[in-house]
Amino acid sequence: MITIILNHHPYDGSDVTWNALRLASTLHENGEEVNIFLMNDAVDLARDKMSKPESYDHDLVSMLKNMYEAGVSLQVCGTCNARCGLFKNEPYFDESISSTMQVLSDWVSQSKQVLTF
Repeated sequence: MITIILNHHPYDGSDVTWNALRLASTLHENGEEVNIFLMNDAVDLARDKMSKPESYDHDLVSMLKNMYEAGVSLQVCGTCNARCGLFKNEPYFDESISSTMQVLSDWVSQSKQVLTF
C-alpha cells in the first residue's frame, strides 16, 4: 500500500498536483494499492464546484474522479472542508470520502511508502 498526501491547491500555477495524480495513476495501473488523502487547500480537488482554469491543459478533478472510480482509495480531510480551499463548506463530490486524521494515521501506519505533495 502506498499513501499519497496532497496539500497544494489543485490549480496553484505549478504542476505539483498534476504530477502527484499522474504518479498515483501509474502506480495503480502497475498493480499497487494506492491511497490518496487530500488536506489543506488540496480539498478543492474533491469538489464539483472546482473547475479547470483555461490556462491548464488537464482537468485535475476529472483525473481524480476517474482514479477513484477505478479503485484508488480516496479520503478528504473533514475538518479542512470548512477551513481550506477556495470553496470552503462546499460539499465533496462523494459524501463518503469525508474523513479524519485517524484514517490518515491508519493509512500511514499500514503503508510501505508515504509520499507528500
